[in-house]
Amino acid sequence: MNRVASLQAVASLESAASVDTVFAPVRSQTAFEETVERLGTAIRLGLLPPGTRLPAERELCTKLGIARSTLRQALVALAQSGHLRATRGRGGGTFVADPQPPAPPPSPEVLAAWRDVCDERMTVEVGVAMLAAERAEPEMVDALDELVVALDGMLEDFTSYRPIDVRLHVGLAEATQSPRLVTAMTEVQGAMTGLISLIAHPPEVLDSSNAQHRRVLAAVRRHDGTAAAREMAEHLRGTEHILAGLLPKS
Repeated sequence: MNRVASLQAVASLESAASVDTVFAPVRSQTAFEETVERLGTAIRLGLLPPGTRLPAERELCTKLGIARSTLRQALVALAQSGHLRATRGRGGGTFVADPQPPAPPPSPEVLAAWRDVCDERMTVEVGVAMLAAERAEPEMVDALDELVVALDGMLEDFTSYRPIDVRLHVGLAEATQSPRLVTAMTEVQGAMTGLISLIAHPPEVLDSSNAQHRRVLAAVRRHDGTAAAREMAEHLRGTEHILAGLLPKS
């Protein structure tokens, strides 16, 4: 085998290995968000080039270790964000979409620092959830539950959804009865608003996020600080997976 053929063979093996990692099993706790991240990142990096046809749903579910309903939610979210397109009929399927006309790119500083923003948010919000579970009065939790119900009606309208989302998280901080934590929460929510304004917001993503809100509040209501912290951590990791999959490449 000549040198060119050898290099082509190596490249083909490396590409196959990379694609195998795209379709490796995901964690069950954040299966929807991780699936969006996995496929979105693979598309952005060129591991799944434009025109690539994804495996059939049954095969994908088996490879990723997820339910078909979870997979379909992730595929719809990626289609609405412009990463995938679906066609019907003979030769139909789900394909990687052609690149969209580029939007004005975020600054390199923003893209380089987004994980630091998420790390700071994790530190603040997990602690807030734990303390809220210890200190929240029932009427405080009632008010937060009302916000969750309101968010259910805003899944198609992110412009309306986001301020109520922020109010929910700041309300959790208020339930700790710590003015410093309210300030810290307000600051991290401001930083996150700047980040998530850079990505698409399909209803499936917002629906999953609000379901996580419900689980956090359920733990707060029963004064289970450990569960509240765990559920909040999963909520924040879900957002990080979505950002990793949909943020433009730095």
